[in-house]
Amino acid sequence: MAETEKRNISAKYEDSAAPEHRVPSPEPRGVPELRTPNPEPRSVLGRRDLLKAMTAVPAALAPLASASARSSMTMPESTTGEAAQAAASGAYQPKALNEHEWKTIRVLSDIIIPADDRSGSATQAGVPEFIDDWLDFRGGGQLTAVRGGLTWLDMECNRQFGHDFVDCSEAQQKQILDRIAYPKTAAPEDGAGVTFFNHLRGLVVSGFFSSKMGVKDLPYLGNQMLSSWEGCPASVLAKLGLGSKA
Repeated sequence: MAETEKRNISAKYEDSAAPEHRVPSPEPRGVPELRTPNPEPRSVLGRRDLLKAMTAVPAALAPLASASARSSMTMPESTTGEAAQAAASGAYQPKALNEHEWKTIRVLSDIIIPADDRSGSATQAGVPEFIDDWLDFRGGGQLTAVRGGLTWLDMECNRQFGHDFVDCSEAQQKQILDRIAYPKTAAPEDGAGVTFFNHLRGLVVSGFFSSKMGVKDLPYLGNQMLSSWEGCPASVLAKLGLGSKA
């Protein structure tokens, strides 16, 4: 599912000009065609300004998020120990998400955009860092909605499999996500999960295709100096049906 979506997005943009940072339309409604700051240097402020246009997710997930926020205030000793080790090693320290939420976002990001023969995965492009940085910047309802969605995901996984999402098998994770990844076939009772996954998928796609790795994956050939302009290649004109008539 995820690999096909990633291919569809690449094909959609390969023949069209694109800015250096590509952001999807405001909050996804339905299934996008599917793909943080990134390890490669770039302007965090510019990315934030671009993403201000994205609207807040409906408040359907707010009640769930309240419980999640309360639990995140007292993390287990093992979790804080992991955070201390990460800080000592110089690893990225989440600013908006707690350790469990951070792990879940990383797993979900790589399910949405896995590595393939063209590029690395969402986590390799720095998408979880991008999402955490954006949530830290926006906060409020955006963070509440994402927390509510992660809580819903864990509740459903525990109800069906007795584990949080990150501890489920790949088959179990796919079974849960298949329920909420396709709005047209989703059950009404899964509406909150559908809303959350649509929003998260939009963030993952935004983060990936505005990263250096994602731009190369398109591939976008703009913003390059040309010593001369020979006009549009004949092969492109033929593809568009604009070839010269004899």
